Amino acid sequence: MAFLKKINARAKADANTGFGSNSSNYGGRFITKNGNANVKKKGIGFVESISWYHTMLVIPRWKFMLTIFVFYFLVNLFFASVYCLIGVEHLNGISADNAVDKFGQAFFFSAQTYTTVGYGHISPTGFWASFVASVEALFGLLSFAIATGLFYGRFSKPKAFIRFSENAIIAPYKDMTALMLRMTPYKNTNLTEAEARLTLGMTLEENGKTINKFYSLDLELQRINALTLSWTLVHPISEESPLYNFSKEDFEKNQGELVVYVKVFDDMFSASVVKRTSYTFDEIVYGAKFIQMFSRSDNSMHTLLFIDKLNAFDKMEL
Repeated sequence: MAFLKKINARAKADANTGFGSNSSNYGGRFITKNGNANVKKKGIGFVESISWYHTMLVIPRWKFMLTIFVFYFLVNLFFASVYCLIGVEHLNGISADNAVDKFGQAFFFSAQTYTTVGYGHISPTGFWASFVASVEALFGLLSFAIATGLFYGRFSKPKAFIRFSENAIIAPYKDMTALMLRMTPYKNTNLTEAEARLTLGMTLEENGKTINKFYSLDLELQRINALTLSWTLVHPISEESPLYNFSKEDFEKNQGELVVYVKVFDDMFSASVVKRTSYTFDEIVYGAKFIQMFSRSDNSMHTLLFIDKLNAFDKMEL
């Protein structure tokens, strides 16, 4: 593992980042690209370590729908098996000669009972069949209430519809260079009171020990009133910057990570929303310049924002 033996003496370390300083206890990056902490919890049961409600709110849409479908199928499979154990003769209206058809009709009766549709073609007789059908109907009502709540939660959960550039860059800035990264809103939302913070974490050698050290990076603009187009975060690499005198080879040979934190107010949700990401040193392009990603429309009536140009940059010599 590569590490720096020295850092700019003028740079002031930040001890309030929430990360530990012992580098031997860390593996991989501090924050994943999607903004989650790169931590796996051990020493606790799997079920106890998972918030199923939060999990169902954040999993991809196809996984959510697949989970609902599989749960629905398994529940009806279970109750159909129970009806078959009791005896399908206790389900009036089943007309089948073989076991497969009998189970199939019991399955569809279960689906009708579970959803409380109740076509009336098949009906239970006897205590146990009627009891199981009543339990299944209650379970179905509760299940659909939970599923409805999850659907609503997924639609109403405040989200920061912001995308970050895939790479940060080192670009010319006034009479020096600067570390830059870009973000943009990508949905029809109104984002105001945007605030950003950058934290740089690096692995250093200090007093013969390898440690993690973190620095809050000053920004050209830390707050803007509205995030309507793109916003390029700029950290001037001045003499007070921990990146002062960093060369292209320093970024290639050493280990470090840039953690980005952005908070905005979304009018649609009427709430503040947060977005995070990070860039490791190998995701920082040395000697580049972002390409402008918005322009005037042909009739000069609108400003066109080209989301597909978020990651576009030109290489250049520094």
